[in-house]
Amino acid sequence: MARISTFQRPFAYILGSIALTLAGCGGGDDAPSASPNLYYQTKTPYSPQQSAATYEAPPSGYSTVYTQLMARHGSRGLSSLKYDLAVYNMWKKASDDGALTTLGAQLGPDVLKIMKANFLLGYNVAGISKPGYGNETQVGIAEHTQLAQRMLSRNAALFTQAGAAASSSPRQIVVVTSGVDRAVDSGAFFVKSLLAAQTNLTSLVNYPAAPAPYPAAAPVAQPAGTNHFLLYFHKLVAATDLVTNPADPLYQTYQDSQAFQNWLKDSDLAAKQAAILADPAAKTAGRTVLERLFTKAFVDKIEAGTYSFANTGSFTYTSDDGKFTSTLAGDGKTGITNLGEAASLLYELYVIAPAMKSEANVDFSGYMPLAQAQYFAFTQDASDFYKMGPGITEKGSVTWKMAQILEDDFFTEVDAIAKGNLGHVAKLRFAHAEIVIPFASKMGLKNVLQQQPLATLYSYANNPWRGDYVAPMAANMQWDVVKNSSGSVLVKMLYNEKETDFKAACDSARFATGSHYYDYAKLKTCYGHTSL
Repeated sequence: MARISTFQRPFAYILGSIALTLAGCGGGDDAPSASPNLYYQTKTPYSPQQSAATYEAPPSGYSTVYTQLMARHGSRGLSSLKYDLAVYNMWKKASDDGALTTLGAQLGPDVLKIMKANFLLGYNVAGISKPGYGNETQVGIAEHTQLAQRMLSRNAALFTQAGAAASSSPRQIVVVTSGVDRAVDSGAFFVKSLLAAQTNLTSLVNYPAAPAPYPAAAPVAQPAGTNHFLLYFHKLVAATDLVTNPADPLYQTYQDSQAFQNWLKDSDLAAKQAAILADPAAKTAGRTVLERLFTKAFVDKIEAGTYSFANTGSFTYTSDDGKFTSTLAGDGKTGITNLGEAASLLYELYVIAPAMKSEANVDFSGYMPLAQAQYFAFTQDASDFYKMGPGITEKGSVTWKMAQILEDDFFTEVDAIAKGNLGHVAKLRFAHAEIVIPFASKMGLKNVLQQQPLATLYSYANNPWRGDYVAPMAANMQWDVVKNSSGSVLVKMLYNEKETDFKAACDSARFATGSHYYDYAKLKTCYGHTSL
């Protein structure tokens, strides 16, 4: 594939445009900077993006009657034995060759600390059932604990009323997850926090039955509160989710999931992903990082292809109390064959370390200078943009069409309120970046849904999409619903707890000029939602 102008320009130019645009997270009032100058992107630990004291109050005569949320799981460790093991194997060869600098000598022990912490992650932590890679860290647990507290504080009157009427006029707090451990655990920590603050809500918590029977020929039971179609729609598989009847309401979601999974194998996506790290700028950044850790001769051997590394080998770690042991082997699928790959895998350890400060207590910032962290943040954003973000104009809505079911679910919940059905006081959903990112695109949020033509390549100079705005850890969308005595319903959206506009085409649905409250009847018409 021919290179386009952005990747033909020198590394200094690329870093210059990164500095101009990333510092403001793409610019615009709806794109606040997240962890400025740290460049953790979708691994950014969560922080609310607006002070609750500055929230717009409901218009006169309106009071909050309902709230709902969809959130990514909290900060976690590494998802599997990949980056750490590949980097360690590279370091071990450098050590064997006597090719370590003074700084490089520290890298191996720090990688092993990260590795051990991930092997044992969640052991002896209440609420984590299966220790190991992919679990939430103490940072992640705190994120959802505090997110629940802020939801409760923001809607204090709503939950106080619901708790007081729990026995006489119960209104459910519906909890749904993807069924994957870290999303399930996030939901549990969130609910635990709610109930710790207000115990009279306990009887209202409800985990609905999973959609069933799927697949029809040989149904696979799922735990209550699990909904793959709603919160794992990027990865629906025939073994558990097959839908063959076109009349089934979930048929289209299954088809859209298959289309997305086919997109992941598309040659155009492969070409874009290859171009990101094939650019000379990646090699330049990689050499800068690696020559601080290893001798030039060793780095030259990686560039020449003489040396390559992968996540091969096995390790065993035992907890300090001796009661839990974990043995894992790498699958050899994560490789280092060039300088860009080597530094990008080290970047993956740099971005995960802040989430693991309680478990591993390592700081990788010394191994990843700021300018290079900035560059590899760009490469990560570019990869995510194409894989599950807005993507390529000519490919249409393949990366976000599957989120239609989630958009419908949000609107359907408010439909019930508008009709006077107050059976739910809240709905809480817990999922993943692969759900948050398409959903933000589907909702048409500002600085989120801007595609790139096939003939161009995403860059910070030509596109405002940024991973640390769209999907930091614990990223969330919340809708607060207010109603007056005449039955008029308004909706306000918070994205990462910042008052955020619905898509620009719906501006006429605002309750008043400049307000973040939208007339619900007009809003759903704008989005094309039809009540059931």
